[in-house]
Amino acid sequence: MPGRVAGKVALVTGGASGIGRATALTFAREGAKLIIADMNEDGGRQTVHIITENGGEAIFVQTDVTQATAVEALISKAVETYGRLDCAHNNAGVTQRAYPSTAEYPEDDWHRVLAVNLTGVWLCMKYEIPQMLRHGGGAIVNTASVAGLVGLAGRSAYVASKHGVVGITRTAALEYAQQGIRVNCVCPGYIRTPMVEYVLQHAGAQTEAQMVAREPIGRLGTPEEIAETVVWLCSDAAAFVTGHTMTVDGGFVAQ
Repeated sequence: MPGRVAGKVALVTGGASGIGRATALTFAREGAKLIIADMNEDGGRQTVHIITENGGEAIFVQTDVTQATAVEALISKAVETYGRLDCAHNNAGVTQRAYPSTAEYPEDDWHRVLAVNLTGVWLCMKYEIPQMLRHGGGAIVNTASVAGLVGLAGRSAYVASKHGVVGITRTAALEYAQQGIRVNCVCPGYIRTPMVEYVLQHAGAQTEAQMVAREPIGRLGTPEEIAETVVWLCSDAAAFVTGHTMTVDGGFVAQ
């Protein structure tokens, strides 16, 4: 039986680990050819190795998504390699280095978080969309967060960046709905990724047990659970879904 995205070309940013790697592996399992982008060269090449060892096709392009020239080169390499771009998971992101209140938040960290999490998503769409239009359309999924739907004390930069991702997703979805491009975003809850591990190590009194207690489902999510959602949103099964903010959060925002 053909995979859900068989024959499609998919780009995953932040594909060296966590949700990005899980999504890349799921895309490959479902028949897509992959472009993996990340600043982490070792991790990105490991993702490619896993895919190719299992019979898939993938390349790695080291990319800083905050730089327009780098993103433009990434999309050009994707098209040069595979001839087109059908799907994109704009997933590259960073968390905060510290968790002060809004008035004490350091400017350099504010600009860093916004540059990667929000400007990076916009730059990716800026160069992905024209390529998709040349081939009749495509599907884009941006990684937001439950922090894009609610406030979280001590996380002003992260919350602002993820609210921005939700907003730009909805706007782009409206702009390109009649041109064959669907744009959605996923809003993960607490997922067992390297980023969440970092938060646990640097968030002071917050423990994993306290994090789990905030999830009505009673556990942390897995990267694979987010990956399945992303690939579904990029598949023809979701052909009537655009501008949607899909929470995959164990019930977090239902509280």
